[in-house]
Amino acid sequence: MPSLSEADRKSLLELARRAVVEAVSTQKPAGGIPHSEVFREKRGVFVTLHVRGRLRGCIGVIEAFEPLGDSIARCAASAAFDDSRFSPVSPEELRELQIELSLLSPPEPILPGDIEIGKHGLLISQAGKRGLLLPQVAVQHKFSPEQFLEETCRKAGLAADAWQEPATQILGFTCEVFSETPAIGNQPPFEA
Repeated sequence: MPSLSEADRKSLLELARRAVVEAVSTQKPAGGIPHSEVFREKRGVFVTLHVRGRLRGCIGVIEAFEPLGDSIARCAASAAFDDSRFSPVSPEELRELQIELSLLSPPEPILPGDIEIGKHGLLISQAGKRGLLLPQVAVQHKFSPEQFLEETCRKAGLAADAWQEPATQILGFTCEVFSETPAIGNQPPFEA
């Protein structure tokens, strides 16, 4: 998939920010999603929130069932309120909030030996369980390809070595990752 223009990236980030602010301020979904071409694309997306360089929420969709604009607005609000690892984002945090978007390519089968750290994200599934880790996770934690596979299995609720079992499906994908300029007082964000 071709890379987005800077203007498109800025527009998508503005929508994500508006969706978070609306959700935190009014508990209502963002309206008025633009209808230009980039917002109509169907792509998987993850919205990651950081406050002062720390992960504050991350929600996304792998399969593209709705236009990208709708997915971003919904996932941004969910990252602020529905990530079970965190309490909801407060109005006081909005000033220091930094938003990162990861636009996914369609997941495709990948062999363990073909995994490139920093390039591929992983989606592992077996017996109704599945786990996903974005490419930046492996970079941040300095995973080897085997460690990346193991951690993705753990995220799926599987044994770390489940990736070696014939019943396990391993899919790889790439991401176009971009974020807002860090807010005042923020340190550079670590990848989630």
